[in-house]
Amino acid sequence: MGYVFLIGAILFEVIATSHLKLVKGERAVPWAVPVIVGGYGSAFALLTLALNRGIPLGVAYAVWSGFGVVFVAVVSWLAFGEKLGAMQIGGAVMVVSGVVLLELGAHHE
Repeated sequence: MGYVFLIGAILFEVIATSHLKLVKGERAVPWAVPVIVGGYGSAFALLTLALNRGIPLGVAYAVWSGFGVVFVAVVSWLAFGEKLGAMQIGGAVMVVSGVVLLELGAHHE
């Protein structure tokens, strides 16, 4: 069940981070509250629940931040037309590989 909460935490963090592009100028206040309270608040609450369900802190944070980085890069590419070149894709592959190794290592000790 901890990983269900962790997946939810990742999704809320990615949604909140992706919406930061909308938090500027005259639109800042209407977007800032749902992004900060709803998005990041939900992400941290779900991350806390994942930790309370037995996922080690180092693993949970690596999965949360690693996959968050990769998913935000993909959302930025798809939704905002930001460049995602071979070097960035290679970096994303390395981030995911590192997260997988941390996860596998946590189960072998």
